[in-house]
Amino acid sequence: MSALALVLLVLSGILGLPQYFSRFRGRGNRVLYGFAAAQLALLGASAVVALISVDAAGAAPVAAAFSVAAAALGGGPVTVAVLRLSQRADLEEAEAGTGTVEDAGTVEGAAESGAAALRGGTWIGLLERIAIAATLWAGWPEGLAVVLAVKGLGRYSELDKDGAAERFILGTFASVLWACACTGIGMLVR
Repeated sequence: MSALALVLLVLSGILGLPQYFSRFRGRGNRVLYGFAAAQLALLGASAVVALISVDAAGAAPVAAAFSVAAAALGGGPVTVAVLRLSQRADLEEAEAGTGTVEDAGTVEGAAESGAAALRGGTWIGLLERIAIAATLWAGWPEGLAVVLAVKGLGRYSELDKDGAAERFILGTFASVLWACACTGIGMLVR
């Protein structure tokens, strides 16, 4: 049973790979949302299987490796989906007159102001999720604070641009929660 949990965990990470080869573009973002939903479903199934699994003797090294890989590779589409959904909500608020999104005629237009400020997010997120999973596996949860502090200090000068702070916070939360969930499932399996 623990092997099944690990396979489901790795599959959830593998579904994130297309993001690193071709960007998810288009008005509807259906492909992105589909991949993100499938990843979350596989992650949930992995957690359920890991919870009911009792035959996990000696699986710690494999569980650690698989959970770090799933955390690193799989968090991208989920994070991008969260960011795109938040941009769509901002656009709808602006159209209804309840929010302010300058120069946002489309969701893509709303994204460009904050997205242009935060370049390199895909690779920063990948490394961030590896670092978070590694610190949790090392038994050093304080490492989360170190990773987030380094990321925050590195992005500090860019956060005053329009929409950048919100994108930073949403992206960081989605990325960190994904990495913690993958690591938690790996720890359940070991």
